[in-house]
Amino acid sequence: MKRILLAFRYFFSILFHGEIPRDPAALAAPKPPESCDRAIQMLALLQRDGRLIDFLTEDVTPYPDEQLGAAVRNIHDNCRQVIERYVGIEPVLASAEDQPVTVPAGFDTAAIKLIGNVTGEPPVKGVLRHRGWRVKEINLPSLPQGSGRMVIAPAEVEVP
Repeated sequence: MKRILLAFRYFFSILFHGEIPRDPAALAAPKPPESCDRAIQMLALLQRDGRLIDFLTEDVTPYPDEQLGAAVRNIHDNCRQVIERYVGIEPVLASAEDQPVTVPAGFDTAAIKLIGNVTGEPPVKGVLRHRGWRVKEINLPSLPQGSGRMVIAPAEVEVP
C-alpha cells in the first residue's frame, strides 16, 4: 500500500511541479512547515508555564467571579513571564493611550489601523486607543526532534 501511495505522490509531483522529487522520503512523510512548529511551540510554552490552553478550553461559567479572578491572576503572571522570556515585544506607537497622535502619510497599514470616522488622506490626527504590539526579537529554545513537535502538552497518566 505504501508503494501505491508513493507512486501517486510521484505522479502528482511530476504533474504539478514538472519534476521527480530528489528526496522520496519527503514525499512519504509530509510535515508542517517550521512556522507551524514555532506556533505550536509557543502554545506549548504558554501551556507548560501558564496553563493557558487549559484555562481557555475550560467552561468557566460555573465558577464565581472571586475564584475565577484568583485563577486568572496566576495564569496572567505566568504567561507574561513566558512572553518576557522568549519574545521581545514593543509597542507599535510609543505614545500613551488616550492621547492625541498624528498618523503620517505612507504609514504601514499592517501596523496602524484607523478606526472611527475615517475620511480624507493622511496625515490624520486622532486619539490613540491602543498602542499595538510588534515583535522585535524571538528567543525560542531549540525545537524537539521527532513526533513531539505537534504536541502542545502531553497527556499525563498517573500510575498507582
